[in-house]
Amino acid sequence: MTAAPTVRIEDDPTLPFLRWLRLDRPSHRNAWSEAMLDQFLRALDDAEDDPAVRIVAITGTGRAFSAGGDLKAMRDKTGMFAGGPVELRSRYSRGIQNIPRRMARFDKPIIAAVNGAAIGAGLDLACMCDLRIAAEGAKLGSTFVKLGLVPGDGGAALLTRTVGYPKALELVLTGRILDAQEALTIGLVNRVVPADALEDAVRELAAEIGQNPAQAVRLAKACAARSYGLPLETALELAATYQGIVQNSDDHMEGVHAILEKRAPRFKGN
Repeated sequence: MTAAPTVRIEDDPTLPFLRWLRLDRPSHRNAWSEAMLDQFLRALDDAEDDPAVRIVAITGTGRAFSAGGDLKAMRDKTGMFAGGPVELRSRYSRGIQNIPRRMARFDKPIIAAVNGAAIGAGLDLACMCDLRIAAEGAKLGSTFVKLGLVPGDGGAALLTRTVGYPKALELVLTGRILDAQEALTIGLVNRVVPADALEDAVRELAAEIGQNPAQAVRLAKACAARSYGLPLETALELAATYQGIVQNSDDHMEGVHAILEKRAPRFKGN
């Protein structure tokens, strides 16, 4: 039997290159289920394969972005929480850890629209995104220790990459929940906006990114993401390789001519 849809896919009505992925389990505060994992991965594949999609936004329906793990499934030891230590280790590796793996390979910009609580694995999902805009009432926390758990989907590493090791460790060890302004102060989110302006703020940012050549945007993202933590010489070699690609593109020459001729560029995506 086909699982009920738990991820809604919508192409933005005003920005045709922007696709929304909406986690849609509001009765469970958009906590992950096995069906949602599968649907989310397929939605990412579809967005990456669609040449019309240049930017993806992820948000939640209802009052939460994502509450992370399903507490009732944890209590009942069902679904992704079933089994002993060896089976659970395998379930994590074959299940929810496929989300950070797939997100890391996704070559188009992803914006998290944090509309409400981003807790546990929900915070980790936000950290997997390239940029984060939070609604004023949003709450964010790496709360695994409050449940006697560790960030099993790789959240400790993701949070460290986002806010740095000392602050990430503090948040992981305390399980403290931050409000949106605190998250902004430590760099966990890029900006905070009123709740009713959240999606417009995402569109504004997407439009700013989308006015640039698509190939340069994708490779600039890849250069930044893949260079993180590399030795300088390796990062320089990667940058030179990507630069060799884009410097031979039509859009590069169009950008040069547009500046020299003092006019708006007309990029074609190549």
